[in-house]
Amino acid sequence: MKYVVYGAGAVGGVIGGHLHLAGLPVTLVARGAHLEAIRSGGLVLDTGDGRHRIEAPATDTAAEVGWTDDTVVLLAVKSHQAAVALADLRAHAPADVPVVCATNGIATESAALRLFERTYAVCVMLPATHLEPGVVVAGCHPTPAILDIGRFPDGTDETTAAVAADLRGAGIASEERDDIMAMKRRKLVMNLGNGVDASFAQGDAADELAERAQAEGERVLAAAGLTVVPAEEDRERRGSILQRRPDLERRGGSTWQSLIRGTGDSEIDYLAGEVVLQGRLHGVLTPVNDAVVAATRHLAATGGAARSLDATEVLARV
Repeated sequence: MKYVVYGAGAVGGVIGGHLHLAGLPVTLVARGAHLEAIRSGGLVLDTGDGRHRIEAPATDTAAEVGWTDDTVVLLAVKSHQAAVALADLRAHAPADVPVVCATNGIATESAALRLFERTYAVCVMLPATHLEPGVVVAGCHPTPAILDIGRFPDGTDETTAAVAADLRGAGIASEERDDIMAMKRRKLVMNLGNGVDASFAQGDAADELAERAQAEGERVLAAAGLTVVPAEEDRERRGSILQRRPDLERRGGSTWQSLIRGTGDSEIDYLAGEVVLQGRLHGVLTPVNDAVVAATRHLAATGGAARSLDATEVLARV
């Protein structure tokens, strides 16, 4: 396979970098200062065994990709950026290209399937940071990620087998899953702590707020009739595969990184906001996740400092 990694930030950069190091053809799609840094000096992949310079073709549009019959798109943008990426791909990629959604949340796959028949989902378990243009840091070593894959909405096929094999060849744990979306919904519940981690001062109150957000998410997904992999099964899959690097300071998740970089936006509408949406669709109140969405949106839009809010005030209201 040849890979177009559309969104070469923390997740896409780590995946694309490891595929490149394994000898697979990779094209990176990035933007702004990050793209400029990659073009001028390559993508720096910081891993537990050192820094690697990834000298791969880089662009900001699918129009400049050399498309072939064996090209696969790994869509690794954040969920709120997916519409623009998919429109670019629709305009320039072959209609039958496989689009593999390595995204958080559970909305990107439906958006992709509207445009591309061959749509796939990946449950992303990949601690990483991207705070500096041209640099991505893998948070675990020696295995940087677990990336299980399935066809959307369900099933497996020759493409899932080929992609999983390539990922394993690059040192990434990957299995085919018939029920990949149930696995991604479990990941969504886990990600309901992202907005809390990004927006609120750490401590007992923030921990309680995150727990309430997750419990609310469980109730909403159940009311919506959506299958979710049991927490115990998820823990068994992770096992001891992902070992945090002892040389790295524990930082924050993807939403925290958006606030730190001052991007002006975040994917909160597709994390806690997904629970809000499903609650509205199925008549379930979601005051906790509503509050987390509002807080994170406000900080992102105003340039407010990450972890600057008091969770006790929200707990008192909800």
